[in-house]
Amino acid sequence: MSTETKEDNVAAVHHDRAIWVQRETYGPPGMPLICFQGLFNSQYVAMCAAFCALGGLIFGYDQGVVSVILVMPQFLGRFSQVSDTASGAGFWKGLLTAMLQLGAFAGALNQGWIADKYSRKYSIVIAVVIFTLGSALQTGAVDYAMLVVARFIGGVGIGMLSMVAPLYISEISPPEIRGSLLVLEEFCIVFGIVIAFWITFGTQYIMNEWSWRLPFLLQMIPGFVLAGGIIFLPFSPRWLASKGRDQESLSSLAKLRRLPTSDRRVQQEWMDIRSEVLFHQEVNQERHPTLQERTVSNRVKLEVASWTDCFRRGCWRRTHIGVGITFFQQFVGINALIYYSPSLFETMGLNHSMQLILSGILNVTQLIGVASSLWTMDRFGRRPLLLWGSVLMTIAHVVIAILVGKYDPEWATHKAESWVSVVFLLFYMMSFGATWGPVPWAMPSEIFPSSLRAKGVAISTCSNWFNNFIIGLITPPLVQNTGFGAYVFFAVFCMLSFVWTYFFVPETKGRTLEQMDHVFKDSSNEQEEARRRRIETDIWKAEESTKVTA
Repeated sequence: MSTETKEDNVAAVHHDRAIWVQRETYGPPGMPLICFQGLFNSQYVAMCAAFCALGGLIFGYDQGVVSVILVMPQFLGRFSQVSDTASGAGFWKGLLTAMLQLGAFAGALNQGWIADKYSRKYSIVIAVVIFTLGSALQTGAVDYAMLVVARFIGGVGIGMLSMVAPLYISEISPPEIRGSLLVLEEFCIVFGIVIAFWITFGTQYIMNEWSWRLPFLLQMIPGFVLAGGIIFLPFSPRWLASKGRDQESLSSLAKLRRLPTSDRRVQQEWMDIRSEVLFHQEVNQERHPTLQERTVSNRVKLEVASWTDCFRRGCWRRTHIGVGITFFQQFVGINALIYYSPSLFETMGLNHSMQLILSGILNVTQLIGVASSLWTMDRFGRRPLLLWGSVLMTIAHVVIAILVGKYDPEWATHKAESWVSVVFLLFYMMSFGATWGPVPWAMPSEIFPSSLRAKGVAISTCSNWFNNFIIGLITPPLVQNTGFGAYVFFAVFCMLSFVWTYFFVPETKGRTLEQMDHVFKDSSNEQEEARRRRIETDIWKAEESTKVTA
């Protein structure tokens, strides 16, 4: 076979267009309804992704549990520090919530090197073990200090899972349905919130401490299932290739695609993976020539240098996108509306039970929005969803700001206007769930090069948790002290998110992970293109030589 023929049939891509423009695909790209056919054509990888997304279920469940437990009389009887009548209750309640976010920040940050060293697969097991320890301590907590420490430990596990689950899903998914599979992470997060809400809604009627201990205990079940089942899932073929285990990478890829290793599509994707890994290894060697000798000191220095590489040429634009998109996910005001909704329901004159039911309906509405992105993500792409989401959420914030400004706190005498506010709360939740809910969990795991992917996703996830922490601090006083001004504040950030997305966020729909250098155009000069083609030729010659020898 000639080199020309080889490059025509099995070669890495050198453009930023959707993969189906040039190549035969594994299945249909994302189109209305038909995208689900793409999922059915890749049943095994969809099953692996869905199983891994249990990490999101754990994360969402833990968030949903605390929101109801904090107002249970049985819980407040044990932990009187967070009761509204206690001195400094606001601080102690905020600390209890913040410890989870602080732990999650630490967990996400450390998961970068853990996922690189021990594999995406085994790092999930480590995360579940830590989370289970935290859950057990929360279930058995006897005083406030023990509960706070338990929340921190559980947060570490949650942060690790929130980083590595989308990373693993992105690395095993074919480009045609990668967006749909990454949506499973956000879907499971919101589904976990919904499950937790309705479980605690039921357990609140238990007249002893099991009303809050049982929900903490139940959250360990999906953790056990995930830890036991993840062992049977394949390693990420891209992680295997990064470790020089090329034949294992090919076998894992063929297993995920349910095709023989000789299939041309599998060979093409394998060529993409190997050439991209070797390209970035060569770049790394040139960038850090004095750190290539394998000593303990050099390994530590190279680890530190690889973190700083995320902010250097060839990656800084991707880090900007990863950090920026998770920043705006928190600052478009999702927590403000969730925080204010109970107050709105209370001033409407609704009883406690109806307030909780409406809060549960809000979560279900968000879940419906997320479910819609299972097909819109790979049909319309990430960028259009973000742009339309910014517009729709701005409208919702402006309308709610006007109504709050005119009628708060006299909702009881303006029933019609109060229900209009509820409608726009639901409209916002649907809009967020369909756009800015799932996309910021999906994009960071797609955009980074193989050598820095785990660390880039870790930095992006840390941005999410840090900004979540900031929003948690500023939202209560912002709503309390400014009233409708809080919603004007978040409407401004929704508009800013539109501008930022329009000018900076590229489209990744249908592109392979190995095409991102071309999508971002940060490693595509003539010299680097020549290097890529030389690497491909070397790989092809090595394969041909192996076949002849065999």
